[in-house]
Amino acid sequence: MFLAFGCNNSTETINPTKSNITESVYAAGIVKSNHQYEVFAELNGKIEAIFVKEGDVVRQGAPLFKLENNSTILNTKNAWATAFTNDYQRNNLKLLQAQNAIDLAQKNVKNDSILLVRQQSLWKQNIGSKVELEQQELRYENTRANLKKANVVYEDLNRQLKLASEQSKNNLKIAQSTESDLIIRSEFEGVVYKINAKKGEFASGTKPLAVLGKQDFVIEFNVDELDIVKIKKGQKVIVRMDSYEDQVFEATISFIYPMMDERKRAFRVEAFFTKAPKVLYPNLTLEANIIINEKKEVLTIPTNYLIGDTAVMLKNGTIRPIKTGLKDYNTVEVLDGIDENTKIKLSKE
Repeated sequence: MFLAFGCNNSTETINPTKSNITESVYAAGIVKSNHQYEVFAELNGKIEAIFVKEGDVVRQGAPLFKLENNSTILNTKNAWATAFTNDYQRNNLKLLQAQNAIDLAQKNVKNDSILLVRQQSLWKQNIGSKVELEQQELRYENTRANLKKANVVYEDLNRQLKLASEQSKNNLKIAQSTESDLIIRSEFEGVVYKINAKKGEFASGTKPLAVLGKQDFVIEFNVDELDIVKIKKGQKVIVRMDSYEDQVFEATISFIYPMMDERKRAFRVEAFFTKAPKVLYPNLTLEANIIINEKKEVLTIPTNYLIGDTAVMLKNGTIRPIKTGLKDYNTVEVLDGIDENTKIKLSKE
């Protein structure tokens, strides 16, 4: 009886049926926090304090770590002292002295000018000598030259003091900015998902100190280069996760990274949940089926009834060529060659 049953089952026939069919692209991926990023130290130094713990919700700009770097602090103190010394207002006395030299030179010019006019008047009256007149003219020219020199000295000194003051202030700002990097802060409001450092450890720019991200999540998966041309923004994604067995979730393609990963020969794609689980964590694994085409109430047969993707076996054993359309894992659309009244059977091959 068992053998007879097996024989009858092998020759069982079916008819094509009307059903819905969906063509999709498979991809494996993970759940990531939206804007998830790794926190690195801008400066090298020992971790003096850790202000947060894993799971904390932090505001934008909240301190996460404090580094100890004595040379950075000393640089700031030196910059502050230099800026204090070179402050333009504090060097007014130097400018005042230069201005006094200008005032004195102006008085000398005025005085020598009066003496020259007097000497010239006397000379016209044939009083005095030619030598005395020339000497007075020379003194007048010297005092005029001294006035010009005093003005140049003042302008140079004023320019140098302003330059030194501005440079010192800028250097102080740079030093203070560098020192502020000793406090590592959150880039935006979010969750501290992981802390990779301990107090007293040495921090450098090569090892991430923590992982932060927002409280909403995004799906990230890799699509093979053979399938990427089928993927478009806005396409529906069916998501299955090991953490939620027998449950299906929905998402929508939000972004396709334009550069292919040469090592994986795949493109990174992101999607947002439209129907999400109640609880999610970063790095949960998932499987995604990206819907690229759907048809309703079309003629279909099981894929295992196909012969070479282009034919089927009729009830009488005849091979009938057919034209196929969409195809999923279990079903294939039949466009031409058979209809709902055609009986087909499995090939023994």
